[in-house]
Amino acid sequence: MRFSGNIIWLVFGGLIISIEYFISSILLMITIIGIPFSFQTLKLASLALWPFGRTTVVSTKHTGCVFTVMNILWLLTGGIWIAITHTIFGILLFITIIGIPFGKQHIKLAVVALSPFGREIVTF
Repeated sequence: MRFSGNIIWLVFGGLIISIEYFISSILLMITIIGIPFSFQTLKLASLALWPFGRTTVVSTKHTGCVFTVMNILWLLTGGIWIAITHTIFGILLFITIIGIPFGKQHIKLAVVALSPFGREIVTF
């Protein structure tokens, strides 16, 4: 089920979202401060490309002003647009009955797209 779910996910927006994350990662790499944090967005690009078989992103205990500043920088370099794209795909997939599981995944990832720093992707 995971493999077929991931293949269907690619068709229903996963590839587009992953490309958006990759472009935002490159924009973060342009800033000197954002280089270490661009690796987090590359992890999110891999999650957006192949989400089934992984749990959702969990919060870590790392909090502070660095993560807050990076989340604000992230919103300016593409996070808001990726969250909007996730929401649009989620709404479109909720309209169809077959697409509801994929719509739920888009909505979960939209929340993560707004503040990805201070979170960790867990696989099982």
